[in-house]
Order: sequence, then structure tokens, then C-alpha cells
Amino acid sequence: MHQLSAVRPPPYQAPVNLPIADRHQAPVNLPIADRHPAPSMETTLERLPFSVRVVSNDTDLSKAVSIRAAAYGRHMPEFAEKLRTPEVIDSEPGVAVLLAESKLDGSPVGTLRIQNNAYMPLKVEQSVTLPHWLRDRPLAEVSRLGIVGGTIGRLVKIVLIKAAFQYCEQDGIDWAIVAARAPLDRQYDQLMFEDLYPEQGFIPMRHGNNIPHRVLGFEIETGAQRWTEVQHPLLKFFVHTHHSDIDVRVERKVNLGGLFPEAPVVRITPPLGRRPV
Repeated sequence: MHQLSAVRPPPYQAPVNLPIADRHQAPVNLPIADRHPAPSMETTLERLPFSVRVVSNDTDLSKAVSIRAAAYGRHMPEFAEKLRTPEVIDSEPGVAVLLAESKLDGSPVGTLRIQNNAYMPLKVEQSVTLPHWLRDRPLAEVSRLGIVGGTIGRLVKIVLIKAAFQYCEQDGIDWAIVAARAPLDRQYDQLMFEDLYPEQGFIPMRHGNNIPHRVLGFEIETGAQRWTEVQHPLLKFFVHTHHSDIDVRVERKVNLGGLFPEAPVVRITPPLGRRPV
């Protein structure tokens, strides 16, 4: 098994619709590897002790805000005080807040926020200018990841990230963007996010109290393939396991990708020096 910190991230494979027999809604988009699993890795079903869904009312949002503030309070108590009420962006068009909720008692165990760039620039663009090859592409910024402490929190975190990837697939997103401070940036390195500013490293975020962050990106379409190529330790969990407790489907009038110009059919020079898929 490869150690991801030693692997140079190359290019995730296109999503497909995988029907769910016990529901009468549009199917969830999952990586194409689920349809063509490797001979040694069959797709399995797995239940979780919590569910993940998109916040749809004030009660859900209050739960998400409470776990967000509590999580930030463990490491950034002063900043956490500002997070005890919903942020304006939480209710803006193109923004989804995910909530992980315990099946046992309904308590919140995790949350994150996803903002696409169809209606306004990403929040991170207040502090950096995105690379030219990301301009006019459907993007989503994943932020405000907050989880409960303890062992269950580690599981909640990775499930929320999987849920965010599924949401991005459904929305037609090309790249998921994160800004992460040390040492949290290492968890995204391990998932094969790529540093969008490798020469600059940690950049002070003007919109985040000037705390230095790395800005990283994950190409959604090629993710499953990249994980497969290096036999990523979480390949089975992300690609070959169906979690029915993750339900991030929302009604969409249009696929976000359809609002942007078509990308070139052939990328002549892969970004960040990666080889083409």
C-alpha cells in the first residue's frame, strides 16, 4: 500500500447513476468504479451510526451551527464565538450545508459547507486569485468542516468528505477547493488534493483573520482513477462501498456544469504537471 504523502498526485473517474431500489427519487451519483469494480474489490453496502443530509430548514441549520462552533472552539476559541450564529453565506444561493446526525438521539455530530461559483465568487477568492486554468470552470469550495471529538469524529469527518464529493458529482463540479491550515492540510494531502500554489505554500487568508492556509484542489472526474492507480487505503471506502445513510440529493433545475463554457476536449498541458488520464 502506497503512502500518499510520498505519491505525486496525478489524475477521478466520471460518475454514473446507481439506482437505489428502496427509493423513488433520482439516483445518487457515485464514481464509475462502482459499476466496473476491480475483480478483487466488489461493491459492498455499509450502514453508519449516523446519517448525512443537506440542511433544509432552520432547525437543521441550528444543529449544524452548534457543532461548527463547538468544533472550532476546541482549537480557535475566539474565532468560534463568531460562529455561534449562522453566517450570511449559509443561506446564499449556490450554498449547501451538510449535517451529520446521530441515529441514536438525533444529536449533530458533524457539518461542512459547500459553495459553488455559479452565483458569486468562492469565499477563498477574497484572499487569492485562482489559477487561470480554473477560470470559467464549475468549482465548489468546501469549508467549515466541524466534527465531534473522539473516535467517532474521525469517521464522521471522512464520511462528510465523501458526501461532499458526491454532492459535487451531482452538481457537475470540476474541482473541489479547500483552504486548510496546518496541520489539517495533511489530511487533504492524504486524499490526493493538490496544492494550487505549490511555490507559495501557506498563504495568509484575508477573509480568515490572516491565518496562513494552503489552498488545495481535487479534480472530481479523475478522483476514483487516481485513487485506483495508487491503491489508496481509502479506495474501498470511497469508491467500492455504498453508504445509504449519505443522502445529499437535492432538486436541481439545471446541472451546474451546464452554466459554464465547455472545457477543451484535450488538455494540452495538464495542470500542476500531472499526466493526462
